[in-house]
Amino acid sequence: MSTIARGLFSLLVFAVALALIYGGFKLVALDGSSYYLLAGFAYLLLAALFVLRKPISIALSVVIFLATCVWAFYEVGQFSYWQLLPRLVVPAIILTLSLWVGAAFPETALNTRRTANRFGFAVFLALIATFIAAFYPHGGISNPVAATDSPKATEPASGPANWEFFGRNASGTRFAPYTQITPENVKDLQVAWTYQTGRRTTGAGAGVDENTPLQIGNVLYSCTPENLITALDGDTGKPIWKFDPHAKSEEHVTCRGVGYYDIDKDDSLSAAVKASYNDQQQCRQRILVSSVDARLFALDAHTGALCQSFGDNGYVDLKKGMGPTENSKRYHPTSLPVVMGHLTVVGGWVRDIVAGEPSGAVRAFDVLTGALVWAWDVGAPEGTDPTKADHQFTLETPNVWTIPTYDKELNLVYLPTGNGPPDYWGGDRNAVKEKFGSAVVAVDASTGKAKWVYQLIHHDVWDYDLPSQPVLYDIKNAQGVKTPVLIQTTKTGQIFVLDRRTGQPVTEVQERPVSTSPAAEGEHLSPTQPYSAGMPVIGADPLTEKSMWGVSTFDQLYCRIMFKDSVYMGPFTPPSEKPYIEWPGLLGGMNWGGISIDENTGTMFVNDMRMPLRMSLVTKEETKKFKVSTDEVPGFMGTIRPQVAGIYGGVRIDILQSPLGVPCNSPPFGSMSAIDLNTQKLVWQVPMGTVQDTGPLGIKTHLQIPLGMPTLGGPTSTASGLVFFAGTQDYYLRALDSATGKEVWKARLPVGAVAAPLIYQSPTTGKQYVVISAGGMSHSPDVGDYIIAYALPDNIKP
Repeated sequence: MSTIARGLFSLLVFAVALALIYGGFKLVALDGSSYYLLAGFAYLLLAALFVLRKPISIALSVVIFLATCVWAFYEVGQFSYWQLLPRLVVPAIILTLSLWVGAAFPETALNTRRTANRFGFAVFLALIATFIAAFYPHGGISNPVAATDSPKATEPASGPANWEFFGRNASGTRFAPYTQITPENVKDLQVAWTYQTGRRTTGAGAGVDENTPLQIGNVLYSCTPENLITALDGDTGKPIWKFDPHAKSEEHVTCRGVGYYDIDKDDSLSAAVKASYNDQQQCRQRILVSSVDARLFALDAHTGALCQSFGDNGYVDLKKGMGPTENSKRYHPTSLPVVMGHLTVVGGWVRDIVAGEPSGAVRAFDVLTGALVWAWDVGAPEGTDPTKADHQFTLETPNVWTIPTYDKELNLVYLPTGNGPPDYWGGDRNAVKEKFGSAVVAVDASTGKAKWVYQLIHHDVWDYDLPSQPVLYDIKNAQGVKTPVLIQTTKTGQIFVLDRRTGQPVTEVQERPVSTSPAAEGEHLSPTQPYSAGMPVIGADPLTEKSMWGVSTFDQLYCRIMFKDSVYMGPFTPPSEKPYIEWPGLLGGMNWGGISIDENTGTMFVNDMRMPLRMSLVTKEETKKFKVSTDEVPGFMGTIRPQVAGIYGGVRIDILQSPLGVPCNSPPFGSMSAIDLNTQKLVWQVPMGTVQDTGPLGIKTHLQIPLGMPTLGGPTSTASGLVFFAGTQDYYLRALDSATGKEVWKARLPVGAVAAPLIYQSPTTGKQYVVISAGGMSHSPDVGDYIIAYALPDNIKP
């Protein structure tokens, strides 16, 4: 038996040695670490000594492991669980086996045999402890001294309010001012009701449910990715009415919410206009829907019937004048209609592949009639009238695919723009694209005229278009004077705070030099980029060879080779034909989910994802050799996405990951952070999500290891001190203590969820609900159609 064990162990060590020597040679040739090559030769010698049954092999095995420990701690520089894991676990396993197998040699002295067995058992116990430790969070940050001491809120004296906007209020803070559910009793939350929308969950372009329902009184209004609208009773989840526009699209199928309008509460209408509607009972309260086939609908909020006086018997065709939309394949809204008095503003997603893509113009329509009132079209000459029947908007201008924000007091609407197609090469961009791309633009809400613009990415060739709703808040300076600010999160992990009256930074922004070479042919990159030095940067520490990760020694070695074989010049690495690393990647950083702000404490909560990409521009001639896909990110990972610009015909986009499908950067791959807006300091940061519903090679591990996974969607905070979030890769709705980030409750969902939670208090029963749309995590095989409400049992009193 000992002979068989020795033979098997020798073969194992020999295989490890060959893998390390092969990869080590590659890494050294790329001017990388020599450890793997040296370790490979050491293990090769160890295998030979075991074949020869030499007792000295035990000592050599210990020396190899101790040398590896010295190297590992030298590279990492501190005790970091996730960093040390791939460096030490495989060597520790080899050490354990070598001690046990070596102790069985007849030539091994009795005392040495006993010592080897005991030491081997000790290392084995350490490995078990290491495995158990994986089930506890690592890599979190706690900095409570950065937080100011602010009182918690009480219930609003006027009673429960509505959730009328994507971020609950017009400012977008996604703050629920309720205290019924607390950190102490949240553990008692139970499912109050479940509703299944019946939406399509199979076939191409089914999409995932990104919808946060609106809540008006005791009625919720939800939408599915293909815009099936349902009004639900807020206490029972029973459907009141449904509306199906039978909308279809081949790309980017999503509905993040609907708009709401109430003529009886609209103070923007003149008395004469309001009087003319006094006798009209239908559609006094309206639900506005921008569909994936580029139509804008107005529905009666009480019945779901089309408002016949709106547009063409209830809808407006948003494709009109926008260019070659290919029946909405190349253009359609992915946001929701934002109501501004009696107007609603609508942006749109534009496919960004070639010159001549549809227009990125943003338009405002009359909520009552559907008439076009104004358009923000940066390519239109001064004095152009966009309301003319035959008007054509300027093609391939910067677009607004995420959610604008309306400031009623300043009468401004804030537009977070994209970079203008095509994405990854800008050698022929005109002045309009250079000025308005990847910027916050403040527009007069009555006329569409730009008031100010502040660009967050210069000459964006990384697809770093602004992904999230600008959030409005007031910040006090050291003298106690309030400044009305706009907070914009970005895919680069940076957070900008601007004076929303003028567009000037309130927290420090620095123009820092960035690399401009090696650049793509015909490109002219910006020599500097804005850095938000006055706010914490989330998840964007520069990559190094040492920071490459893996679940084992072998995929970490692979990742180090990939890193050294790529161009990486730090943030804003120039796109080129040679493989280059984009970090943060075009998925974020932060994405469309946005942030939440506890309005009573001034604490901001933001989630992020951390997935570096390995990309390369491909010439038109070279693209003929590859499979070409126009599918949305990351459906085209590993293919060539068309990018017809200059001499180029495509761009290859891959996640920088090991053959096991594990990202090469160090965990966490996603986190939730709390920032005190009074001090502009990071208060805490915790990894979000486990590998339970994912894992190497896409195989579910079923293990609740809190590695911290890429997140989508957004958080919702409450006055009682909770943050609810569901946008993790595992299928849970969670509640965190807003003061510490500690997880205080979680509920298993039937499928994943990327929507932000809705929190409201029923005006009928007084009960507080937490509602989540669970339609599947992006790119997960598990898709559903659930809307689930949680509440405290009746016997639990707040």
